[in-house]
Amino acid sequence: MQTRTDLDHLMFPAADCAPVRWRICDCPVPYEEALATMEREVSAIADGKADELVWLLEHPPLYTAGTSANAADLIEPDRFPVHDTGRGGEYTYHGPGQRVAYVMLDLKRRRQDVRAYVAALEQLVIQTLELMNVRGERREDRVGVWVQRPEKPRLPDGSMAEDKIAAFGIRLRRWVSFHGLSLNVDPDLSHFSGIVPCGVTSYGVTSLVDLGMLVMMEDVDIRLRQAFEEIFGPTVIEKA
Repeated sequence: MQTRTDLDHLMFPAADCAPVRWRICDCPVPYEEALATMEREVSAIADGKADELVWLLEHPPLYTAGTSANAADLIEPDRFPVHDTGRGGEYTYHGPGQRVAYVMLDLKRRRQDVRAYVAALEQLVIQTLELMNVRGERREDRVGVWVQRPEKPRLPDGSMAEDKIAAFGIRLRRWVSFHGLSLNVDPDLSHFSGIVPCGVTSYGVTSLVDLGMLVMMEDVDIRLRQAFEEIFGPTVIEKA
């Protein structure tokens, strides 16, 4: 069943904070490099030495294991590098054509409510998709953002087929968030077959291009930033 949440409840404005730095990386970032960068940035934000940050990037093909990962869900362990990570969640795939957003916000200056923060990240993706005329939905019994696929055969229980288009996994340190979300723009969807994505069976994985949307990563980034500012407040492009 669709979770209905009042949008005002999902607003996460900062109290007397500078605009969130908005960083976009044009080249694939190795996962170890991304983790090291997040560690530095989160420490600086927690110490009051840096403003909050959203970092948009792509990774080379790889799998990551969250703190709840089940080893049986790694179907092809030799297909791509596998990285253990401290984020919540299970196995997921990252690779070219997927927009990863690492969101580093100080929840002490916003709202110290983890469930509401995750709901706000879900709403960020839902509103981003809405700006591209795609209906994304959340589900109480499954993580991620989902799209209905009426053109596909119905599931054995008679319900409409659904595919996941975005995944989430977060971690907090001293109430500063890191990790974040991944939105499938145009990745190689066959790469998801090496895992059980987020431990969820019976449902597929999709992307904007798979849904027939002829969009570029830059188009998605513009809409992602617009939706982010509606929920979390102003941003400023970080100069290279």
